[in-house]
Amino acid sequence: MDRGLCPRDGGQRFAADVHDGWCRASADRHRSSDSQWLPCVAQDLATAALRHERHELSQEFILIRHHRNPLRVAIGGLGAIGRQVAQRLDAGIDGLILVSVSANHVERAQHYVEAFNHSIPVLQLAELADTADVVIECAPAAVFGEVAEPAIARGCIFIPSSIGALLNHWHLIEAAQRSGARIIAPSGALLGLDAVRAAAEGTIHRVTMITRKPPTGLAGSPYLLENNIDVENLTEPVRVFSGSADEGIKGFPANVNVAVALGIAGIGPERTELEIWADPTIDRNTHSIRVEADSARFELKMENIPSEENPRTGRIVALSVIATLRRLVATLTVGT
Repeated sequence: MDRGLCPRDGGQRFAADVHDGWCRASADRHRSSDSQWLPCVAQDLATAALRHERHELSQEFILIRHHRNPLRVAIGGLGAIGRQVAQRLDAGIDGLILVSVSANHVERAQHYVEAFNHSIPVLQLAELADTADVVIECAPAAVFGEVAEPAIARGCIFIPSSIGALLNHWHLIEAAQRSGARIIAPSGALLGLDAVRAAAEGTIHRVTMITRKPPTGLAGSPYLLENNIDVENLTEPVRVFSGSADEGIKGFPANVNVAVALGIAGIGPERTELEIWADPTIDRNTHSIRVEADSARFELKMENIPSEENPRTGRIVALSVIATLRRLVATLTVGT
């Protein structure tokens, strides 16, 4: 390799070493057919090294290594979402491999993964990032930081299912910029975020969201307890909250992560208007959004079947995480 491609500080030497190793491992395959490809990789890595120190090259290195090896995935939390994602990964998804999990009840989790096709260690939350390229947070919002902080520090791809908890850990955005990590939030139980993101490239005037859930899906929420609101014996729909999305997630941390995702995609959680209704006449979690922008005006409604394990979340949330994982390794992706 022409070392002239890379200035000789630590980061550039690392890029050169990665390239040399790649060349040796791929020589037979690429010597004749891709003679111009290898210098391009070297130049890409050299450019990356100009932006990052050695420990900050994670994303560039992940993209290069994916040509041969699957992305290693760790899951923090084995509740309704984490279990389904773990099962799907264990069954096999091209380009991805489950390497570790973490759960509050370690013995129960160990018993659970014993039935998997592959041996999966059960680790502490803080240890997940040491094993993986991708860390998925499927844990209660209270331990969000225990999953997120190490993942961001090590430059992993971080996929949070509790996107609302990110509002209390906004410093992780700057930390990710420093480490080279990426934070990718799934759409979860809401549709239309691609349209909202597109509209946000222009001017969005107003975003409103109305969430309706069966009372059992809201029972026990901090806001209801603090305000002595009883939803267990309702006979008709009752509005239990009206305010902004960032206020709503504080009172309903397990219920309206979608409102925060909508806010981040659009005009911000503090400007996104939210209503929450306890509705004994429905058996599905329903989200309706209206967006008024200079490019379009649209209304969307989604009715989610609640998870049997956790009625506060919809079955589609885990599927959204799985779809996000597939997108990381897909040759063709659809949507904004």
